[in-house]
Amino acid sequence: MTNETMMQYFEWYLPNDGLWWKRCAAKAESLHDLGITQVWLPPAYKGTCQDDVGYGVYDMYDLGEFDQKGTVRTKYGTKEEYIEAIKTLQAAGVRVFADIVLNHRMGGDETEEITAVTDSPEDRNQQIGGVQKVKVWSKFTFPGRNGKYSDFTWNHTHFTGTDWDENSKAEDMIFRFTGKHWEPDVDPERGNFDYLMGMNVDMDNPEVIRETAKWLLWYVNETGVDGLRLDAVKHISFLFYRDLLAGLRRDSGKAFPAVGEYWSGEIDRLKYYLDMVENEMSLFDVALHYNFYHASCSNDEYSMKTIFDNTLVKERPEKAVTFVDNHDTQYGQSLQSFVEDWFKQLAYAMILLRQDGIPCVFYTDYYGNPAQNRPLVPNLGKLIKIRSRYAYGEQMDYLDDDHVIGWVRRGDMEHPGSGVAVVLSNGEGGTKRMEMGTAFAGKEFHDALGICQEPVVIGEDGFGAFSAEGRSVSVWVLPDAFEDLVVNE
Repeated sequence: MTNETMMQYFEWYLPNDGLWWKRCAAKAESLHDLGITQVWLPPAYKGTCQDDVGYGVYDMYDLGEFDQKGTVRTKYGTKEEYIEAIKTLQAAGVRVFADIVLNHRMGGDETEEITAVTDSPEDRNQQIGGVQKVKVWSKFTFPGRNGKYSDFTWNHTHFTGTDWDENSKAEDMIFRFTGKHWEPDVDPERGNFDYLMGMNVDMDNPEVIRETAKWLLWYVNETGVDGLRLDAVKHISFLFYRDLLAGLRRDSGKAFPAVGEYWSGEIDRLKYYLDMVENEMSLFDVALHYNFYHASCSNDEYSMKTIFDNTLVKERPEKAVTFVDNHDTQYGQSLQSFVEDWFKQLAYAMILLRQDGIPCVFYTDYYGNPAQNRPLVPNLGKLIKIRSRYAYGEQMDYLDDDHVIGWVRRGDMEHPGSGVAVVLSNGEGGTKRMEMGTAFAGKEFHDALGICQEPVVIGEDGFGAFSAEGRSVSVWVLPDAFEDLVVNE
């Protein structure tokens, strides 16, 4: 069985030329050859404008098919091109995960006059203003779609609040609609983090629950996607996704793997959420991302033997999707915490070459990002290939030093030539004596990344002395693997 590897196949600053779905399709074969088994594509539905990245959701039934918000296509292309990209990726052996954004709606078609109270932006449990009349963009009638696929339209009863009153045009306010409440089972940040942005969808409304389940079943049947990436789950009633995913799997007859974005570096919150949703999904390991980020900013003051402490991949490995960076951590974004360049290669070795978790590679790290003058991560393609072909078998850890750590994978019979040794350092470098096993006695290992030049010969006792230079990682493989590690784009 091949190791699973996901790629987030987009970033925040892509050009608005409508060619993205075609570009995805064009890369299908090369992604498969690289060792990518899953891709996470950006939100495909119509947003507030053509340049919307996909998180300013307007109409989830419009995948680039109707003339709405001044455009037929989305930033990425048309519905036909999206579905063709999915089919092409699947034909190449790459499964497709769709980005699902249910928390909010934006760009309403009409306003409504209603009453609301104001809650503190910093503590949503604290009401700071009495009942007042507000004019809100709460009617979503989708005139360009004219009822195709669904005749459901949205009004203020389907939302709990918003941050904009067309009458007062006051900024930095949160309006909670009269008779509504924030969901109690959400993240406790800011007292209650139900509200995030736009028109906040009321996940307690029976009409909303029915329509959302209907839409999701339509979406997976219409597009043929293989899995789901769930946006902003910490802002939505914890029980909502538990029931929605169970219903989708029942009604579709398919397993539909799902990974949620619960943005918190606190491991206890991630574990509590998994318990609440009864493990109906996996989660991105945000805690590990922050360990990488802090290590990259601390140079050799960070103790590398603690790098996996308080992370999902350590405590719930079967539910962890590991990553180094994503579109939200990029420079200029609200969750900016971009791992420093020097540490990226080390971080990717730690998610790609270990046995636990499913790693997710960020598009920008593999291809670079000219828009922000960001370089690609050196040797990332090789690391992905090594994972796909050689990182198998029993793992033995040597996470016992503040600055030089390592591990081995001893290979298995199913993958000829498998077996790797990894050593990395955030300081001056060093050597670790690690046990590959007596099956490798007398065999040479070479650094696939070409940093350490001298081969390591495994002794009769199965041990070898593997090295890494300062602030770098070395990945030791058998010499026959070298020819197989050429990355063709």
